[in-house]
Amino acid sequence: MSYFSVTILGCGSATPTLRHNPSAQLVTYRQQAMLIDCGEGTQLQLRRYGCSFAKITHIFLSHLHGDHFLGLPGLLSTMALHDVGGTVTIHTFAEGATLIRNILDLVCRDRPYTLKFDIIDPKNPGIVYSDSQLEVEAFPLYHRVPCVGYIFREKPKKRHINGEAAKFYGVPHYAMESLREGADLVLPDGRVIANSLLTKDPDKAMSYAYCSDTTFDPRVAEAIHGVDVVYHEATYGDDMEHKAKPRGHSTARQAARIAAMAEASKLVIGHYSKTVESTDSLVAEATEEFPLVIAANEGLTIEL
Repeated sequence: MSYFSVTILGCGSATPTLRHNPSAQLVTYRQQAMLIDCGEGTQLQLRRYGCSFAKITHIFLSHLHGDHFLGLPGLLSTMALHDVGGTVTIHTFAEGATLIRNILDLVCRDRPYTLKFDIIDPKNPGIVYSDSQLEVEAFPLYHRVPCVGYIFREKPKKRHINGEAAKFYGVPHYAMESLREGADLVLPDGRVIANSLLTKDPDKAMSYAYCSDTTFDPRVAEAIHGVDVVYHEATYGDDMEHKAKPRGHSTARQAARIAAMAEASKLVIGHYSKTVESTDSLVAEATEEFPLVIAANEGLTIEL
């Protein structure tokens, strides 16, 4: 199983249907579990697909429409009931932090975990999480209310040691880490051995972009340019394009144009309108603009 994956928990739009749950995704990176949006029923979806809510440490909200956060009070209450410890950080706007605090003070005042809020400025977002291997960047989307997307991006990986070359030049153990970080080797007699002779290229650093509710806008493509996999809302098909922009949404074709402009490797579409009975037509329309399109569905795991 991949160490970096995304599981779709919900990919419907505002009205829950028997086909799709509202928006929610679980990003798993090594030992971390991070939730993006939390529509109604998300905690049931976590159980259904074998995802442990006890491991969730960060929750990233795109905006404050109910289909993207109304599952959060229930999830946080269940985590408290099960004595989940540690720290849970919710990344949201100042208005969202106030709203969630007020709700939890009514339904879940006593919590065994520490609840923190990372306040995002929707007009000036940026890096909202960073550790030694991964960073998460928020960027503006263009919906009817303040809204952001997120890029989960691995930091550049270290180089691989060429074992035979290291043995030949007698590389000492203490020098291995500096070689992996790109430094040359300086021998005791002053000779310098180029790093390229002692190491091999690092593995590719992968990236995933989550583009929640947004109208078609080239600025989205600029913000996510170069990502490997992009999830972009595709609420409507071509037949409903006239409704997309006034409601702050996109069609599948428009999502594909964003992926093409961003030079992504793969596009995942979702956030389907309740009027969409089959995603086949959406995929067909999108593939006329971009070659590799996958329709999101609950339980789908995308391995990066």
